Amino acid sequence: MHKPSEKLAPTPPRPLPENIPSVQPGGGWVYRLELAWGRLRRWYLRHFRPGYVKRMAQLRQGSCQGAPHEVLDPRDLKYICNRCDCHWPPEHDPFRWRERLPFARWGLAELQVFSYPLLAAGAGLLWLGGPWAWGAVVPWGLAGLVISFFRDPPRRVPAEPGVVVSPADGKVVVLEELEQHEWIGGPAVKIGIFLSIFNVHLNRSPEKMRCIALEYSPGEFRNALDPRSADVNESMTLLLESPQEPYRRMVVRQICGAIARRIVCAVRPGQVLERGEKFGMIKLGSRTELLLPREPGLQVLVKLGQRVQAGSTPVARYEEGEDA
Repeated sequence: MHKPSEKLAPTPPRPLPENIPSVQPGGGWVYRLELAWGRLRRWYLRHFRPGYVKRMAQLRQGSCQGAPHEVLDPRDLKYICNRCDCHWPPEHDPFRWRERLPFARWGLAELQVFSYPLLAAGAGLLWLGGPWAWGAVVPWGLAGLVISFFRDPPRRVPAEPGVVVSPADGKVVVLEELEQHEWIGGPAVKIGIFLSIFNVHLNRSPEKMRCIALEYSPGEFRNALDPRSADVNESMTLLLESPQEPYRRMVVRQICGAIARRIVCAVRPGQVLERGEKFGMIKLGSRTELLLPREPGLQVLVKLGQRVQAGSTPVARYEEGEDA
């Protein structure tokens, strides 16, 4: 926590660690399937649509330096947008419509891979008729659960100054005072949120923040309700700092659970996130932690057991005029 006598200055971003090769560092077989499809798609575009490739290269902005493969169109940035800063303006992105889908863009592949066979199996049982038709309830119910898991409902983000919103959907299971936190630089408040398989699993920025560093820790996959999971499970830690004085620091941790084993964090060091902006997700039940600096002007607005929604539920408020 900054002292009044300290000269405030923004913190320079740190390089992306070597153990974060993509926005989903834990991998996964669906992830590998998408990467293989990307290689095939780029081969097709180079050989059969050279005009499209040339036009997209002319419209591309930023640098592709750091990208582990060619970036021919916006689809190639899905898993490597944290490795480079190239992009296409919205008006030149032919796949921008996917952002309007009511499903998480990072989960579209899993949505299709898991739900299509289940829907087809249900249809097959229904076609067989007789007692088999009743069996369609099981695969269709599972398909509905998959579709529900990857949903991305719109959220109304509060605009009041000083408000900190929840970074995740779920139930508040931890409210803890910390005497000292190294990154925050003083006392802190920890808010832990448990996400069941029935919650929306997209993560959102708690405030307008600049990402200073990312820290990925491979680990175990204990039940996210187990307090030890926060220390031993696979996790991604975002060290954040407000882009203007008092350069208040915060921490968001994405923590895997017993079922959720894939963390997505599509942020690169130096990137500024708006309050409530989507920056990643944890695929299936999990846990998210938010650490805030304990300051005289801080009001914690949630209680243990309270249900919260990412981007829309205020979890804390800093009084205006209070220095961090």
